Amino acid sequence: MNNQKLVIIDTGCANLASVRMAFERLGVQPLVSSQAADIEQANKLILPGVGTAVAAMNNLNERGLVPLIRAAKQPLLGFCLGMQMLAEASEESMGTEGSSERLIDCLGIVPGKIRLMEVGTLRLPHMGWNQIEHDETHPLLKGIPSGSYFYFVHSYALEVTNATLATCDYGTPFTAIVGRDNFFGAQFHPERSGAAGARLLQNFLEL
Repeated sequence: MNNQKLVIIDTGCANLASVRMAFERLGVQPLVSSQAADIEQANKLILPGVGTAVAAMNNLNERGLVPLIRAAKQPLLGFCLGMQMLAEASEESMGTEGSSERLIDCLGIVPGKIRLMEVGTLRLPHMGWNQIEHDETHPLLKGIPSGSYFYFVHSYALEVTNATLATCDYGTPFTAIVGRDNFFGAQFHPERSGAAGARLLQNFLEL
């Protein structure tokens, strides 16, 4: 397993160092790249991201990564905004003063749209440790009991769909982990989620 080629896709909008170090702690030396040949030859792919959906999708398009990601046949795991980019669309705006929310086309790989979280009197962003709930059957969640805690930082979230593998509740339920075919996403930051996050990454490497 340690000999497999793991590529972290350089989206231009992520803290790649912390993601890389999380895998290095598991004995894997990932390659950070936006080159087509590296992505196509990888055994596993990581799609990280921080910031806004608008900026992230612009970066993917400018780097020619959209068709490469959509065509990926190997297991791919998106983190945080990387997961959100797998969805059909996002209502997240660029955040400029006076701008109205509009749907931004995303990769369209998993069903559902990214919405501003409805949290009632709770604070946004949703920041800190929270529990995920799942049926403990998917191999990506092997050894991670339902109710385990992970570290979240976000204000937008994917609605619950038939591709949801795990949910979290913050005001209302949302998708914490999504999966369709060889594509997976985690709304939380596995690289900042201690032992549970490390186990999730280990499980991904073993898929």
